[in-house]
Amino acid sequence: MDMQLAKGVRDVAPAEKIVKNKVLESLQRIFELYGFMPLETPIIERFETLAAKGGAEEGSDCLKETFQLTDQGNRKLGLRFELTTSLARYVAMDPTLKLPFKRYELGPVFRDGPIKLGRYREFWQCDIDTIGSSSMLADAEIVAMTKAFFDQWGLDIVLKINNRKLLNGILEQAGIKEIKEALISIDKLDKIGVKGVSDELIGRGYTKKQTEQLFMFLKPSITLAELATMITSVEGKQGLAELQELFGYLDALKIDCYELDISLARGQAYYTGTVFEPYLVDPQEGEPKCSLAGGGRYDNMVGKFAGGGRIIPAAGISFGIEPIMDVLKSRGKVTCTTLTKVYVVPINTAQTALGIVQELRNAGISSDIALGKKGVSKYFEYANALGIPYVAIVGEDELKQKKVMLRNMTDGTEQLLALKDVIKKLK
Repeated sequence: MDMQLAKGVRDVAPAEKIVKNKVLESLQRIFELYGFMPLETPIIERFETLAAKGGAEEGSDCLKETFQLTDQGNRKLGLRFELTTSLARYVAMDPTLKLPFKRYELGPVFRDGPIKLGRYREFWQCDIDTIGSSSMLADAEIVAMTKAFFDQWGLDIVLKINNRKLLNGILEQAGIKEIKEALISIDKLDKIGVKGVSDELIGRGYTKKQTEQLFMFLKPSITLAELATMITSVEGKQGLAELQELFGYLDALKIDCYELDISLARGQAYYTGTVFEPYLVDPQEGEPKCSLAGGGRYDNMVGKFAGGGRIIPAAGISFGIEPIMDVLKSRGKVTCTTLTKVYVVPINTAQTALGIVQELRNAGISSDIALGKKGVSKYFEYANALGIPYVAIVGEDELKQKKVMLRNMTDGTEQLLALKDVIKKLK
């Protein structure tokens, strides 16, 4: 049998998984520091939930890329392609839920889409969302928390921020009515440039005058102050006011890594206000050029799930663990190969050594014990291969003195120590 992985998935080796767990733990700590509560939803959802209006919606890339299956009752199911749809379903199913509801969730999602660096078909998302608040304070909190996470890992980012209401207003002023179609082209501005977007828009039936009017606004250096003198659309003014409020909060929080990106739209159809994406400031060769997270405000989605014409405001962001891990590997931050602190090697003292290992573990020190009977040099070789920093030799001579020989595997030095002193040193 030719052993191969399915396309777009991968094994996560122990050394990488250790660091991945640390990344997940650091996200969890920051989420909880900002008052978000954990939630767990199922990987499998009813297909109609995934396809519901306000979720993927018919014709979206997410729905086209959904892995579909049926159960033994011939019910149509699908693997979740994101965590937000499940969150909306959860909120809609609990009318007694106290709002605002601040939750986080970490878990795998699945998309049967194209594969490239930083993009896989099974990947982890780590989401935070605030449901039930229309205040820009919620958006500012999400941006601040995003900055705090990347700071923790020593990654310099730029947070690109826009507002869909502002962008919609700009399109309205340019005379462009088919907003959804135009946004598909505008969202490619970084990739294909002004000429490429203009040609694509003209190919979609828009006039040269309309595209010229559009690019009067879509200038990289444009400021909110300039936009304030140009925007006449009611919706555009609403978006501008929201950005002004948000940027004021970010300045108060001393967040200095954000910038206005007037072309940022994000692909999902359900964004209604703020949108944001963090990028590496200076990506190195071989690192993903895609955003490392993405999110924004989606005030219509949850209410559509709940029904009854309810408007339930929501804002959130999703972190892509796979591209983040690719960056950490590229920058040499994936260096830990084991969680074991000390490797206990018994020399004809297995029963006593087991007791020593348990005492070390009871003291909170990650410990392993040599299995079988080999020469000490082989156990040193094994410990070095795994990156275990210490080896504790438990032989008859050591036991007579009620001590163990602790070897530092980094510099080769050895100390004859009582177990309590070993514990003190390793802790």
